[in-house]
Amino acid sequence: MKHLGKALIYAIVAVNMLFVGLLLFSAYSPWLINPTVHPVLSCFGLIFPVFLLINFCFLIFWVFTYPKLALISALGFILCFGQIRTYIPINSRTDKIPQHCIKVLSYNVMGFNKLKKHTPTDPNPILQYILKRKPDIICLQEFQFSTDRSHLTEKDINSALSDYPYHNKTNVSAVGNGNWVACYSKFPILSSRLIKYKSTYNGSVVYELLIKGDTVTVINNHLESNKLTKEDKDVYVDMIKEPEAGKVKRGVRHLVKKLAEASAIRALQAKAVSKEIAAFKHQSMIVCGDFNDTPISYAHRVIAQDLDDAFTQSGRGLGISYNQHMFYFRIDNILISKNLTAYNCTVDNSIKESDHYPIWCYIAIKK
Repeated sequence: MKHLGKALIYAIVAVNMLFVGLLLFSAYSPWLINPTVHPVLSCFGLIFPVFLLINFCFLIFWVFTYPKLALISALGFILCFGQIRTYIPINSRTDKIPQHCIKVLSYNVMGFNKLKKHTPTDPNPILQYILKRKPDIICLQEFQFSTDRSHLTEKDINSALSDYPYHNKTNVSAVGNGNWVACYSKFPILSSRLIKYKSTYNGSVVYELLIKGDTVTVINNHLESNKLTKEDKDVYVDMIKEPEAGKVKRGVRHLVKKLAEASAIRALQAKAVSKEIAAFKHQSMIVCGDFNDTPISYAHRVIAQDLDDAFTQSGRGLGISYNQHMFYFRIDNILISKNLTAYNCTVDNSIKESDHYPIWCYIAIKK
């Protein structure tokens, strides 16, 4: 490093400090930026892993050149350690699951793989997966069924999930019967109601379940999607594969506009859900579903502010749950109240029949 001029070193330090600042801004953007006021800036949290990687590269560079200057990036990591842990938790898995645990699974099933029929000889892969996992509570989004017996009917679904005598489905689409959220449970569902917020296709439903003598509140969410069409996703994929300056500029501008519009809508939905959480009267609560936003986002921050993230508490790695068109993010969640503990939270990428992977975990009341 001695052969490098001081001017060059200072320039690298300045760039490093700039990216530390961008890392911190993206990490704290869910607290600093309200999407209803600044929708475009609210998308900054999406770039958090990019700034994390860039600063890690600076850290390695300084370690092998001027080790003392590695403190620049190291300080950035320390100042946003909580967000790093939220985004990329590292937990060991346990084989000692308490016997009193319940298993919760949340899954955006995307219409059960185009409403594929379920028969004993040719099972629907999504229903087959759920049956193999044997959860006690199942929260489903984009739950759909057909009246045509050659496709998957509601009767087929209920028959396949006959081990779950208690179930509820709610149409959250303001137009027609396009989108439902559903809960299947081995425990009695005492009540269900739709949370009121503005949306034409998405929704959140509150259930009260009687679990081993206690009433537990469960909120199943499908928050506003980003409304990215196939053409939008093709623009993104093309931009990644061939990152020409003009193409990237046009693509980013187009995609950010659509992401920002959806982020502003989700902000209001998240506030409505958070009001339900703040007002809940039972000791135990589970909030799950497809948030359509990353762990570093306004929607996740507002909903999770009085809860624990089960994946952060007991999962490991990135936990990518959306798996299409190179949009690799964890947007599906299980959140739990402070009196509960999560074990082995898993985003399971072994099944690819939906554009989402299922997320599940074991949950127990803290001793």
